[in-house]
Amino acid sequence: MEVAENLLRKSQVSIRYNSMTVPGPNGTVLMETHKTVGQQMVSFPHLFQTVLHIVQVVVSYFLMLIFMTYNGYLCIGVAAGAGTGYFLFSWKKAVVVDITEHCH
Repeated sequence: MEVAENLLRKSQVSIRYNSMTVPGPNGTVLMETHKTVGQQMVSFPHLFQTVLHIVQVVVSYFLMLIFMTYNGYLCIGVAAGAGTGYFLFSWKKAVVVDITEHCH
């Protein structure tokens, strides 16, 4: 998914920082800064991501149909292929921790 992450980064056209006051403990006032990213709906990276998403959904449905034939060898092949693909390609995922994120 590195290609998708690079396309997402390229489609982000403007980054704005908005500060707002938040009431803190004991009547103090704190400042919070939020990052807002602007994106364009009609752009080449977004259209390319859309095409990649369509391809991914079609391939996923085909794999589901193959698995639902209940042929043991095909089921094992689909599961083994998914595991091998995860092992080979997901080790390089970037993990970004945003200290201002309060959702999790």
